[in-house]
Amino acid sequence: MLQPFSCGNETVYDHYSTYSCCDMYRHFFLFLLFCQPCTLLFSFLPFFLSTAVYFYMWDPDFPASIMSAGVKSAPTLLLAAIVLSWNGGQSVLGVVGGLLFSAVGDCCLIWPELFLHGMAAFAVAHLLYSLTFLSSRYATGSPSSSWTRFLYLILFLVGTCLYIYLYPFLQKVPNSDLLIPAVGAYIFLITLMAVLAIRTRNTTTLLGGLFFLVSDTSLALQLFKVIAPVKQGSTVVMVTYYLAQLLIAVGDVKAVENKDDFAKWKRS
Repeated sequence: MLQPFSCGNETVYDHYSTYSCCDMYRHFFLFLLFCQPCTLLFSFLPFFLSTAVYFYMWDPDFPASIMSAGVKSAPTLLLAAIVLSWNGGQSVLGVVGGLLFSAVGDCCLIWPELFLHGMAAFAVAHLLYSLTFLSSRYATGSPSSSWTRFLYLILFLVGTCLYIYLYPFLQKVPNSDLLIPAVGAYIFLITLMAVLAIRTRNTTTLLGGLFFLVSDTSLALQLFKVIAPVKQGSTVVMVTYYLAQLLIAVGDVKAVENKDDFAKWKRS
């Protein structure tokens, strides 16, 4: 027999008199709040495990090999698979494609003679990220504020100053005739990516773009011998790099979810 119970000024009938509608609303809210983020976090566990394996096995004196390339690129490849599983094919020419090209870059940078190839792969990745951040699912719905435009200007100034600062050091390295314009183009693309990440107003994506910029700046300063070798310098580069890729991947998943939720709301 149905038994009545009250919730505010309203009487509700249910099979269980001890379970109020207030409890039902509270539990439903908690389900929405925690269930999906937990599922998302659980889906990223392979990435965290592969990253732990990389740092456990990493040794600066370890010779370049197919195995080391695989271990280094595994976290990025897993991120691509995770984003693909959540977003489907709509991210193939966006963040998934960027992650795949990043994985190619990871492999190339294992061998010093493939540095330019690796940089080209990462340049394509940044281009794909930039195009994604301009897509409709990242639409902000309002024009950029003067403060945001000021941040754009600051980032481009930082990129320009970085290139000017690196220039005399680039002149001293082999293949400088190729490296000087290539590094200039790369700095422009990664700075553009970071600027467009800010434009999305997606905090996760924004932080991902900035961490990528920090990682590559740290790598350039060490690689081109601008600064003296730093203890754990490679660790700083890789921690900020993997964190950047993770944040960009999570940001893309959330952007698609938010777009789908908004579309359902418009249809309702």
